[in-house]
Amino acid sequence: EFSKAFGMPVLADPAQAVLFFYTGTIFGDLSCGLLSQWLRSRKRALLIFLAGSFISIAWYLSSGAISPQALYLKGAVLGFFVGYWAVFVTTAAEQFGTNLRATVATSVPNFVRGLLPVMILVFRQLETITQSPLTAAWGMSGLLAVLVFSVLYFLPETFHKNLDYYD
Repeated sequence: EFSKAFGMPVLADPAQAVLFFYTGTIFGDLSCGLLSQWLRSRKRALLIFLAGSFISIAWYLSSGAISPQALYLKGAVLGFFVGYWAVFVTTAAEQFGTNLRATVATSVPNFVRGLLPVMILVFRQLETITQSPLTAAWGMSGLLAVLVFSVLYFLPETFHKNLDYYD
C-alpha cells in the first residue's frame, strides 16, 4: 500500500519488507538493552529509541519513488528503533512489587497487542477522511508520539529501584 502511495515504479515485496523490519528489530532489542545498561537508565534508553522511532517513521513516510531495496533499508532502520520491547516490558514489570511482576510482564505486551485493532480503526478512519494512507500514517504517528512521550515523561525511572517489595 505504501509502495503505491510513494509512487514507486517497482512495488516492494511485503515479505521482504517484513524480513528487513524484524531483522532490524533483533539488533534494536539487543542495542536498547545494552544502552540502558550503559546509561544506567531504562527511561533514557526508551526516550532515545522512541525518538529514533518517530524520526525513522518520518524518514520512511517521506520516501517518495525509491527502489524497493532502499525501502527495505528504511524498514530495517525503523525496525531497529522499534526494538525497545525488552526494555519496555522490563520497565513496566519493575513498576510493581514481586507478587505482581510476572503478571505485569505477561499482561503489558497483550495490552499493547490488544490496542492494535483500535489503532487500525483510527488509521482507517483517518485514511477515509484524508483519502491517503500516507496522510493517515502521518496523523497516526503524530497522535501516538504525543501519547507516548506524555506517558514517558511521567514514568518513574526503575533502573536502580529496589525490587524487593510486595504490592
